[in-house]
Amino acid sequence: MAKEIETFIKIQAKGGQANPSPPIGPALGSKGVNIMEFCKRFNAATQDKQGQLLPVIISVYKDKSFDFVIKTPPAAIQLMEAAKIKKGSAESNRKKVGSVTWDQVRTIAEIKMPDLNAFTIESAMKMIAGTARSMGLNVTGTPPWGGSQDSDN
Repeated sequence: MAKEIETFIKIQAKGGQANPSPPIGPALGSKGVNIMEFCKRFNAATQDKQGQLLPVIISVYKDKSFDFVIKTPPAAIQLMEAAKIKKGSAESNRKKVGSVTWDQVRTIAEIKMPDLNAFTIESAMKMIAGTARSMGLNVTGTPPWGGSQDSDN
């Protein structure tokens, strides 16, 4: 018989660096989850993604045991790394803070593909390009599906 799920907890933690301090400790402790066990299992599972911010969905069962699913890093964080900026624009429609190429967008889309609800890489690229535009980034070059759709409009 399958375990009965009591609740889900969504947090973001740096890969290989989870510790019981806030925000992780209080979020897990309030649900009765063994904080140190989570930190050990998460850090072991994310040794290869050291320092990257990773969203985690933790399923807490009635008997206080848990499972977790590690998602891919947020698109906004990957775009900031690609554009070499610290933060997005406060007024994304007026002030542009950087630019990314369609090749960089494709790379990010390929990494994010398992977590996106897109069937083709082109539609995933359009989603990532939309995120870039809302952060105040220009997407330069011609899109791989043709046309002269530059994000300067």
